[in-house]
Amino acid sequence: MKRNNAEPIGKLIQHFLRQESLESPLNEQRLLDAWPQVLGPTINSYTRELFIRNQILYVHLTSAALRQELMMGRELLVRNLNQKVGATVITNIIFR
Repeated sequence: MKRNNAEPIGKLIQHFLRQESLESPLNEQRLLDAWPQVLGPTINSYTRELFIRNQILYVHLTSAALRQELMMGRELLVRNLNQKVGATVITNIIFR
C-alpha cells in the first residue's frame, strides 16, 4: 500500500521543535558549541564564559589584547557563527 502523505523525518522533527518552542534554545546551544570550531583552539583557550541573552552573545575573555582584536571583527564573527548554525541566532557580540 502506497502512502501519499509521507514527509521526510527531518521536516517532521523541525516542525515538532518549532511547535514546542525548542528550536531557538537548540540553535543557541549549537552556536555555543560552534565557538571553538569557528575561532580555533588558541582563541578558545582565552575564553572563560559564553552565554546568549536576547540574541546577544556575551564572551568573557582573559586577554585584553585579544578582546580588542575580536571587537574589530565582530560583524564578520557574527556572520560566521550564524552561518555555521544555519540560522540567525545572534545579532551582536559583547566581549568582556
